[in-house]
Order: sequence, then structure tokens, then C-alpha cells
Amino acid sequence: MARSQRVDFTGSLGEKLAARLEWPAGKADAFAIFAHCFSCSKDIFAANRIARRLAQSGIAVLRFDFTGLGQSDGDFANTNFSSNIEDLVKAGEFLAAEYEAPALLVGHSLGGAAVIAAAHQLPSVKAVATLGAPADAEHVGHQFHAHLEDIDRDGIAKVSLAGRPFTIKKQFLDDIKGRSLEEAVATLKRPLLIAHAPTDGTVSIDNATKLFVAAKHPKNFVSLDGADHLLTQLEHAEHAADIIAAWAKRYVVVEPLPPLPRGRSGEVLIEETGRGKFENFVIADDHVMLADEPESVGGTDNGPTPYGYLTAALGTCSVMTVRMYADHKGWPLEKISLRLTHNKGHAEDCETCLEGQEVKVDIFERRFTFDGDLDSGQRAKLLEIADKCPVHRTLNAPVVIRTEEA
Repeated sequence: MARSQRVDFTGSLGEKLAARLEWPAGKADAFAIFAHCFSCSKDIFAANRIARRLAQSGIAVLRFDFTGLGQSDGDFANTNFSSNIEDLVKAGEFLAAEYEAPALLVGHSLGGAAVIAAAHQLPSVKAVATLGAPADAEHVGHQFHAHLEDIDRDGIAKVSLAGRPFTIKKQFLDDIKGRSLEEAVATLKRPLLIAHAPTDGTVSIDNATKLFVAAKHPKNFVSLDGADHLLTQLEHAEHAADIIAAWAKRYVVVEPLPPLPRGRSGEVLIEETGRGKFENFVIADDHVMLADEPESVGGTDNGPTPYGYLTAALGTCSVMTVRMYADHKGWPLEKISLRLTHNKGHAEDCETCLEGQEVKVDIFERRFTFDGDLDSGQRAKLLEIADKCPVHRTLNAPVVIRTEEA
């Protein structure tokens, strides 16, 4: 399982910034920084889900609250677009000092504009991805357009953003004025992925067009069909994360898998990958998988355990056997689901156990769910048939294992 770690570092204005580092289950292929949208926080839904999804794909992600936002120290009123860029640079320096320099920057909305600018100051960055990013920082002023005259006249004003009060100073407006990102994109010299929703009501799609036209190859555009600006729907957030992960791995992965060994037809080949203490390739005909152990016993948790594969073998064989029988009978079995557990314990029905001896046996428990218009007799028969699956019989029969050196 991926894990999340609370960390903090010093931001551009000397304040402590609250952050969260999302770790992959195993060794991180690369490190990334996620920059949230204007006036949001690291814990907004899109930042949370996308960072965790990227971690599941093998990329460790640092998401943090900009100065004065979320759980970070400082006064938001004293920040601006330039300080956000510097906060990103500080985040990159923190990763480089404590873990590994970031290879990927991902930014949402104004955070997308900030990562484009910050990439120029972070030489370790190999790729940049944006989500709903404006083509100019000044675009954010539309969110408090009604207060622009007040800010210009009084030098300060309280505004409401997403239902929350914020203080905006004139220095913020001065900082974003005329800050076009098109030149920064044109000189980025890194692969760029621009993701944008055609129906984005906050940052219109023409911003993506301007950025894409200004960018040099390699560049990609992804249409987030049906998504809103904040990516509030789980399917849209995870879709965006999956695309970024697949795209980014081409450019940022530091340690790819070693060359795959070649198996022979009819045999299963197991070979150590060399990446971890217990990680192994599992090659069955043309199918490639990984086996591993959890971190608690020294593994990197990059694949099922040996007992996980054994339990899966019993489960898949059970489902296939039940399916074959139901189809042969023409029964209305629409779908089969099976949950299995394995543990060692004392079994009441252990025929080989001698009376009075404390002997532990392997216990597999199966819980079937049968969807379909089946009567009670049919359901009982399907449970009986499951016990006749070949793997079930193998586990209950004497087994001969011959071992030799090749």
C-alpha cells in the first residue's frame, strides 16, 4: 500500500510550509511536486487524489500549502505569484536535500502557471504537466474583479474566494500584471503536457490553446471531457492522474525495470529483478508479473506475495470451474465474485491430525457471491462444484516437488 508522510520546509518568505509526501508502495521511480490552485490548499480534492494516484504508479509526490494557505505559516496577503514560484523552488531544494531532486512538476490552475515559471529555476526537472492553467497570471484577477477598483484605490481589500475571506493587496495585482506565460512556455526546453476541460468555466479552453501554440515539441494536449475546473469528480481526477503518470514515465523514470527474461512455453520462470531484496519476475508463457514481500519483512511490496499467488490460483480456478458448470447447465448465473483469505490455524476437520496434538494447518476461506436468478438448490450445487476445481484438488492431494540445479 502507498503511504502518506507529513513533512515541512521553509518557504520563500522564511515561513514554515506544511507539506505531505505521497510515497509509492515500493521504491520511488521518480519524485514530483504538485502545486495547487489559487487560494486552495494541498488537501483540495484534486491535489489529494492526483498525488495519491501518481504515487500508486511509482512516482513519489510532494504537495504543500503555499505561504499563508492551508496549514502553512505566513500571511497570504503578503504573497504573490512570484512568491509562489519561489515556494516551488524551495520545495524542490527540500526534496533534493532530503530525498531526491524532483523530475516532474504538476500544477493545477494558477499552480500550473507557477510550475511553468519555476521549472526554469529547477534544473533537475525533466517534464512539466498543467491542469486548467491560465496563459497569464493576471487571469486570476477575474476571481475578484469587483474589488479591483477598491484595491487600486485603498491598496488593500477583503475579497471572497470560494466562499472564504481573503485579503488582497495592491502588490499582488502589480506582481501579476502583464505576467504572460507564453514566453516561459516557449523557452521551457522540457516536455510539456497541457490538460484542460473544454467546459472549464473558470479558466477557458483558449488559455490551453495559447500555451500549446507557444510551446515547443515535445508537447501534448489532453482534453478532460466533462470535467469542471477543480476536478471535483473522482473519475476526472484519476483520469488526469493516469494520463500524467503514463506520459511522465517516458521522461522522468530514473530506474526502469531490467530487461525481461524469456520463458519457455509450458513453464513458469521466476527470476530476481535485482531491484529489491525479494522482488522477482514471474513469467508464465507471454504473461509478465512481479512477486514481492511487504516492507514489514524487508520487501518493497511491488507485487503479490507467494501466498498471494497461491490464494489467487485457488480463487481463479474456483471461479472458472463454477462458470463452466453453470454454463453447461444453462443456469442464469450472471456474475461470480469471490473473496478469499489464507491463514494458519487449528482446523476441526483435519483428518491427518493426531488426537491431542497441537498441529496448525493452512486454512483457505472462500466467500462466493452469485449474481443471477438462481434458486437455493442451484446455489448450493455451485458451492459444491467449487470444491472440485483442479487447484483445490491439488492442494488437498499429496504433492511431489523435485528440485535440482539447471
